[in-house]
Amino acid sequence: MPRTVFALLVALTPFLHSCANEPASGGGAADAANEASTVLDFQQIASVLLARLDLQANERVLLVGLPGRFDALMPLLRSGIASAGAVDLGVWAVEGAAPDDWATDFTRSLIGQPQAALAELLADVDAALMLPGPTPANTVYAAMQDVLRGNHGRTVHFHWLGAYKLDGTLKDIDEMVDDFYVRVLSDTDYDALGAAQRAFEAAMRGATVRVTTSAGTDLSFQIGDRPVTKQDGDASAARARAGRNLIDREVELPAGAIRVAPVEQSVHGTIVFPPSVWGGERTERLTLRFEQGVMVSLEASTGAEAALREIEAAGDAGKAFREFALGFNPLLAIPGSGERWIPYYGYGAGVVRLSLGDNTELGGTVGGGYVRWNFFVDATVTVDGETWVEGGRLLR
Repeated sequence: MPRTVFALLVALTPFLHSCANEPASGGGAADAANEASTVLDFQQIASVLLARLDLQANERVLLVGLPGRFDALMPLLRSGIASAGAVDLGVWAVEGAAPDDWATDFTRSLIGQPQAALAELLADVDAALMLPGPTPANTVYAAMQDVLRGNHGRTVHFHWLGAYKLDGTLKDIDEMVDDFYVRVLSDTDYDALGAAQRAFEAAMRGATVRVTTSAGTDLSFQIGDRPVTKQDGDASAARARAGRNLIDREVELPAGAIRVAPVEQSVHGTIVFPPSVWGGERTERLTLRFEQGVMVSLEASTGAEAALREIEAAGDAGKAFREFALGFNPLLAIPGSGERWIPYYGYGAGVVRLSLGDNTELGGTVGGGYVRWNFFVDATVTVDGETWVEGGRLLR
C-alpha cells in the first residue's frame, strides 16, 4: 500500500491531508456529510452515476460502501443496474453492520478472504462503484485495483468530501456544498469537458509544457507518448478497454482533471512551494530544483531540514518528479465572488498539481510507493509558448 501524502497549496496558506491513493473521507467533515446527506437528491445522483457507467446487459456490478453513508443511494443504484440488464452483485460493506438487504451470495463469498484471494473472486467483476467512505486501505477496494491492473473492469470513485476554505482548513459538507456538488454532477457538460481535455493532450504531444508561478516556480517537461488520463466522467466499458494504465480504469466523479507522468528525463526547473508542512514541520520558501526529473537541490528559509528528512526517508521516490495534473471543470472552479472556497479537492478549472514520487499507476518508471501531491491555484501553464492557464485561470 503506497504511503501517500497530499499537500494543497492555497493562497500561501497550507494544509496537509494524509490518505491513500485518491483523497479519502475523514473526521468532522465526514460527520457533517452524514448529517447533511438526508437532503440530497439521491435519485438525481443515481441517475448521473448510472448514465456515466453506461452499463450493458449481463455486466457484473458490485457496490462498495460504508454503512451509514449514502445508504439511500444503494437501492436506487441496484434498481438501475437491474433495469440495464446487468447483474447486481450486491453491496460490500467495508466496515460495520450493513443493512441485511446489502448482502448477496457473492458478497458473502468475500467475507474473511485475503487480498490475493479477493482479486481472484473479483476477476469477473465488470464494474464497481466505490461510494463515499471506502478507500484503497480496504481489502476489497485494493483487490479491485489488482483486477484493474490486469486490464479488466472499471471502477467509479465517487467521493463527496474535499471542500476546503481558502485558509486551508476543511469546510463542513453542509447543504450548500451538497447542493453545489449535485449541480456539478448534473450540469457538467461531459462532452465539452472531454473535448477540452483531448485538445490539451493533443497540444502537449511533441511540445514543451512550462509551469510558472509568481512565487518562483518555473518547471518544464515533455510527455512523449505517455498516457494522459482524462477524468471526463466517461465510465463506460468502451473507455475502460482503451485504458493504458490503472487510473484510466478508475473514473472520478465529480470529474475534471487530466493526469500525466512526464518523461522523467525531460523534467527540468524549480518548484517553489508556499508555506506548507513537510516532515511534520512548517516550511517557508521551500525550493526544489530538478534536473532530468530528479531533485538536485533543496533550500528553504524555514524548515529545510524537516523537508529533507521527509524526502530522504522516501528513498529515490522522494526525489523524483511524479506527475503533472490540471483541472478543467469550470463548475468546480474556485468561486470568483461571494464565499471563496475550494470545491472537490481542487478539480476545478485552472488548478495545477505538481507531485513527487511513485508514478507507476500513471505509466511512469518511478517506483517506491511514496507520493506527495502539491496543488497550486495561481499557476500559469504554457505549451510551446501558448498560454492555456494564466494565474490560475483556465483560458481555453
